[in-house]
Amino acid sequence: MSPGPSFVVVSRIAVAGERTDGLAAAIGMGIGGFIFATIAVAGLTALLVQVAWLDIVLRIAGGAYLLWIGIKIWRGANEPIEIASDASQRVGSFWRALRRALLVQLANPKTAIFYASMFAAMLPASPPPWMLFVLPPLLFLNEFVWYAVVAFAFSASRPRSAYLSTKHWID
Repeated sequence: MSPGPSFVVVSRIAVAGERTDGLAAAIGMGIGGFIFATIAVAGLTALLVQVAWLDIVLRIAGGAYLLWIGIKIWRGANEPIEIASDASQRVGSFWRALRRALLVQLANPKTAIFYASMFAAMLPASPPPWMLFVLPPLLFLNEFVWYAVVAFAFSASRPRSAYLSTKHWID
């Protein structure tokens, strides 16, 4: 729940769009969490430890994407957020929000490292198969519920107004 790139993206999507866009972003974050959890329980994290160059390439690519998002936000700090009110502007916004959130989640090395270290520390050496099947959907729910709360909060009128009035400083 620590604020990071995922929090920023979901909150901005919820402010600029409708609540459904924010929920789409929450779904994207959940899917990303599911993917990382699946990779972690499948032992592919151990593969990345063994194949150092692949780990480095993935970290650099993910970091470059997050840096690009940060630069875009910083450069646009003085520009107002366009709030889509016209139905023609809203076509496909659900899928755009889901895709953007998913890409941010997958590009965030913190998420992968967190899940890998959590599983390494908390799971028994030989976990039962049912546990390996239950963990990814549970982590999807965890990510989705948290970011749905963020989306609901930032799509409400008071938090939206508060953010829009302080956007320059926050960004």
